[in-house]
Amino acid sequence: MRTSQLFTKVATAGVVVLVLAGCGGGSSSSASGTGGDAYAGPVGDGEGAISILAWPGYAENGSTDPAVDWVTPFETATGCKATVKTFGTSDEAVSLMQGGGYDVLSASGDATLRLIYGDLVQPVNTDLVTSYGDIFSGLKDQKFNSVDGKMYGIPHGRGANLLAYNPAVVTTAPDSWGVTFDPASPYAGKVTAYDSPIFIADAALYLMKTNPDLGIQDPYALDQTQFDAAIALLEQQKPIIGEYWGDYLKNIDAMSSGTTVLGTTWQVNLNYANAEGEVVKAVLPKEGATGWSDTWMVAKDTKNINCSYKWLDWISGPEANAQVAEWFGEAPSNSKACALITDATFCETYHAADEAFWNDIYFWNTPSEKCIDGRTDVKCVPYAEWSKAWSSLRNS
Repeated sequence: MRTSQLFTKVATAGVVVLVLAGCGGGSSSSASGTGGDAYAGPVGDGEGAISILAWPGYAENGSTDPAVDWVTPFETATGCKATVKTFGTSDEAVSLMQGGGYDVLSASGDATLRLIYGDLVQPVNTDLVTSYGDIFSGLKDQKFNSVDGKMYGIPHGRGANLLAYNPAVVTTAPDSWGVTFDPASPYAGKVTAYDSPIFIADAALYLMKTNPDLGIQDPYALDQTQFDAAIALLEQQKPIIGEYWGDYLKNIDAMSSGTTVLGTTWQVNLNYANAEGEVVKAVLPKEGATGWSDTWMVAKDTKNINCSYKWLDWISGPEANAQVAEWFGEAPSNSKACALITDATFCETYHAADEAFWNDIYFWNTPSEKCIDGRTDVKCVPYAEWSKAWSSLRNS
């Protein structure tokens, strides 16, 4: 969290979950938490600088590819010199925010509530963001980016965690996540999974669809019995895992080289792995999938509030949003971005406006003792326990 102290990731998660469990928020005078108010505006001249914390591919300045740059034009247009820091996991993002020094960040749903209830970010005034009206309605006012009717950021885009397979080895295209959990898998040692506590939700989703007696309604809202079943499934899976990946570059290398032939991936990883010819395919399994819907958030204590809002306005505008979506490989958040993407079929391929498709995607969220599926007769397992269980699984 952004304080004067730096706690470990697990300790941070535990502190935030305690707040989540009590449904608490910031004080009435706080600029963030559930009691704070959004910046009233108007947006004035920029302060001259902005520090951006982002997933790789979300704030490109030409250093990855000279032709891929929407940060430099932002600097030119606004006078806000941008410093960009990337992170590899949501836990890393929360930890970096805890250390301080960032004005805005792109946060996935498994980080957003930790940031909100941890008093790290402030609600946003959507009236100050020109393109907010063009954002797909299915991305607004979701339980991972809003609290008590307040939006805590501007939706960036969305994507599914796909099931990748190497067709040269996996000759029958899979249609279920079950192939990744089969202890007798012929692909043992070449199966991969995402290295994060949030991956427990992937096991829970599979069980939700295949074992209805467990009563799972939301893969991020698990009582102890449901949670134990998900962990048991992951323990069954572990012997066939060749690599858990958190670094997307390692996943790309593993798929490209063939050391990984089956498992969870992101579309951007597929794009890079297939850059010189298709070596990997991917499907959305019949159970659906977990996924991400990222949100641009503003740090509570930013000293660059005007530059921060200028960035929110810029990155959510159709031009920049189109560039990000096409480069990263995800559905854009701005409905007008589709007309600006060079591939005329892109938004159809990525289901940008297909809300029925997204009904089968369970976006990352932060587990808490208060069950986010609406149950009040039981306590759910909070994120701190997810983190402990994942660490125990990985180190066993």
